[in-house]
Amino acid sequence: MAYDVIVLGVGGMGSAAAYHMAKRGQRVLALERFAIPHEMGSSHGFTRIIRLAYFEHLSYVPLLRRAYELWRALEHERGEQLVHVTGSIDAGVPGSRTFEGSRHSCEVHSLPHAILTSAQLSKRFPGFRLPGDLLAVLQPDGGFLVPERCILAHCTLAARHGAEVRSEERVIGWDTTATGVRVTTERATYEAGQLVVTAGSWTQAMIPSLSPLLSSERQVLAWFDSADPGLFTPARFPVFNLDTHDRHWYGFPEHGTPGFKIGCYHHLHEQVDPDTLDRTAVTEGDLSLLRGLVRRCFPTADGNPLLTKVCLFTNTPDEHFILDRLPEAPAVVVASACSGHGFKFCSVVGEIVADLVERDATQQDIGLHRLSRFTDG
Repeated sequence: MAYDVIVLGVGGMGSAAAYHMAKRGQRVLALERFAIPHEMGSSHGFTRIIRLAYFEHLSYVPLLRRAYELWRALEHERGEQLVHVTGSIDAGVPGSRTFEGSRHSCEVHSLPHAILTSAQLSKRFPGFRLPGDLLAVLQPDGGFLVPERCILAHCTLAARHGAEVRSEERVIGWDTTATGVRVTTERATYEAGQLVVTAGSWTQAMIPSLSPLLSSERQVLAWFDSADPGLFTPARFPVFNLDTHDRHWYGFPEHGTPGFKIGCYHHLHEQVDPDTLDRTAVTEGDLSLLRGLVRRCFPTADGNPLLTKVCLFTNTPDEHFILDRLPEAPAVVVASACSGHGFKFCSVVGEIVADLVERDATQQDIGLHRLSRFTDG
């Protein structure tokens, strides 16, 4: 059977793309080399931050508004809560990118927000004990997504709309044909009019021409026991991004598994091969880095690590996404390399991919994410 579209990689982005294309009547085959969901890539760990205040770039906010709408629509169709609203904190010293960028995005896009001192933040949310010189942007719409459930929801509904979703089928390679693309797996060969690559850290292997732009980075998350777990419930503890002069941290209330969850962006700056990375080994150095921040800023949670997980960032040089067609293979759409902040956008990226496949255009502003930014000028 020939398909309209084949999707390579069924994590956060791939599952959403398969859903949106199938819902529009496309004949979709979605291929995943591991189980669905799995813990080999970037779409696991019980919680992923979603926030409207966005210091990374102003153009992300309209995408996030649409992402929220689509997550809510998915919840309704699936009959399951996927978005948990806690509010979001973006904190740093005055002048820091995290604090100033978040405040600026709220002002430009008229997002409700409040500016809190460290003392005001601690009074409102006692789990926080930030240094006295830090300021925080509180944006009430922030919260977290449940990534594994989001992927299952997209896949289940994609299948309901007619997509074929196949797990544990590794892709060996693909090539272009006179009418589209041909994909070869360990089991079979498939043909389609178009190909969507949402392979995360395996994008380099699937599209070697993008290798100079992509790097896979080891990331570690830890869940710490708290002397007062009540301070870290979703009702009392917002998700956060925290700039502490030298490092950038992020964290979550307790959900899905016991413990206060924390991570450090770019952790130990380790470039890795996704096929050889040991996902079970978490070292004392990993924990020491994370515990140092917990002791300084969240001392009530300075207990034993209850759980650790290793995941992957796939980074571009500017840490913005790639959402585009391949110049050398126009039948191929790439949606990947989300640089550690992409999961919240999966719903809208799935819609954008469906737009590009269907009519090679989208009403969303994706100029920041086009491949031409690496070659123009």
